[in-house]
Amino acid sequence: MDRKIEESAGSLAPIGGVSLVRGADRPPLLDETISAAFARTVARHGSRDGAVFLEHGIRWTYAELARQVDLLAAGLHKLGLRKGDRVGIWSPNRPEWVLTQFATARLGLIMVNINPAYRLAELEFALVKVGCKALVTAASFKTSDYLGMLGTLAPEMAGCAPGELRAKKLPDLRIVIRTGEEKTPGAYNFADVVAMADDAALAALDPITASLKPDEPINIQFTSGTTGSPKGATLTHRNILNNAAFVTDAMHFTEEDRLAIPVPLYHCFGMVMGTLGCVTKGAAMIFPSEGFEPGATLKALAGERCTAAYGVPTMFVAQLDHPDFRSFDLSALRTGIMAGSPCPIEVMKRVVSSMHMDEVTIAYGMTETSPVSFQSSTDDPIEKRVSTVGRILPHLEVKIVSEDGTTVPVGQSGELCTRGYSVMKGYWKDEERTKEAIDAEGWMHTGDLATLDEEGYCNIVGRVKDMVIRGGENVYPREVEEFLYRHPKVREVQVFGVPDEKYGEELCAWIVVQAGDPPTEEEIREFCRGQIAHYKIPRYVRFRESLPMTVTGKAQKFIMRDAMVEELHLEVAKTA
Repeated sequence: MDRKIEESAGSLAPIGGVSLVRGADRPPLLDETISAAFARTVARHGSRDGAVFLEHGIRWTYAELARQVDLLAAGLHKLGLRKGDRVGIWSPNRPEWVLTQFATARLGLIMVNINPAYRLAELEFALVKVGCKALVTAASFKTSDYLGMLGTLAPEMAGCAPGELRAKKLPDLRIVIRTGEEKTPGAYNFADVVAMADDAALAALDPITASLKPDEPINIQFTSGTTGSPKGATLTHRNILNNAAFVTDAMHFTEEDRLAIPVPLYHCFGMVMGTLGCVTKGAAMIFPSEGFEPGATLKALAGERCTAAYGVPTMFVAQLDHPDFRSFDLSALRTGIMAGSPCPIEVMKRVVSSMHMDEVTIAYGMTETSPVSFQSSTDDPIEKRVSTVGRILPHLEVKIVSEDGTTVPVGQSGELCTRGYSVMKGYWKDEERTKEAIDAEGWMHTGDLATLDEEGYCNIVGRVKDMVIRGGENVYPREVEEFLYRHPKVREVQVFGVPDEKYGEELCAWIVVQAGDPPTEEEIREFCRGQIAHYKIPRYVRFRESLPMTVTGKAQKFIMRDAMVEELHLEVAKTA
């Protein structure tokens, strides 16, 4: 299927002199499920490379990948998992992740992405909030002992048969499936589940898949919440399949392309723009390593003759600064996406000049919009690619509004709102916060401050909410603040972002302590370790007698930020 983007004349420019843009209405939206799109690609490109996992020595054609997906789907069906059941996946970039993604889609199970960096409090919240019936988990990764953490939350595992878990803290969880060959009491091995696939279970797959509808939920991804607890953005086949198709359209992907995916699969970047994007075109997915390593990524780019690469700016910087960078032949590279946090202009220029990525694109969006709303074109002038996030994708609308909801004139900043096929179904079992985010007319209020120019190029200029983006990870200070308030010596705390050369932003906490023996900076950080993800732990901790507030009692984080910039002699980088 040829999906060339045909732009209707003037469709990408603002309408009526105000900051309102509408994407092209062609090509038409895909009205099908993920499994239907996958089957079509397998039929057309079955003999081509589908998924290559270099660290695991696995190279599957699309036909082989489809066979593995079916075996896993049949095994999950044998375990009693049925349409609508939630299946968590807690793992770095491993083959099991991709198999789980497409096997759950085959059965209409709702896959729940769990951040590999999550610790006890976050894991418990996620599993309970969405009522996961099954969890596919890696044994460990780097400093994360996944099975150990799970055992802490569900000590009942040690004494139960696989599939029969009854844990007080995790009331819905019945089935734990672990990767690797070692045995864990109370858990199935991944290979055991695959081996359960018999003729009857395999025969059941096609009728189940045929009964699924594009608008049904298929994926839950957690986003940090401004009110403390994470929110489960619920996405449908239609949401993520179409977004994957349009994102790869913008890069002119075909079955000839080979995409390096060093970004994490638990995030939309990896599993929508990456795996699903490749599936819509029959392109090859290349996974350099379980977690990002610049050397492994460069080796994959060169050895696999990758034509495209994804990454957040810090990933590209790490590759460009690798001591052996010049020894890798990257001449096959053409395009890719840099996203996740603002792109420093100099980084963009280096990626184009040193990595042969003349057609690299910038993308902007959020999990709740599947994710991408704006993306630059491969032939946009470099000035536009380094100073904006591109123009609106097909079948979407965006407006920029003032505080009173009025659409602002072109060039004026306001909150960016998105409407169209990409907007999530809502936050899982959280009607109140869904209504706060999506208004009665279907507009998703992003919380980002943006401007639109006369050609429809968008520039993100700040955030309505005080979110911090550290190395591509979204961190809401309120969530970290609420956790720190659990410390017995913390009376008041404010968390905010300060500029950082490597990660874009780092977290800083200003704390007013209770009377008595004051804590140390290290004591505060130690309190966080093992409980919240490492990237949420403040790098800087400062103790203050009081915190700057407005007369109405609102924290003045900009004053705190400015003070830290001055104290630490930080440079505020110019960004796209």
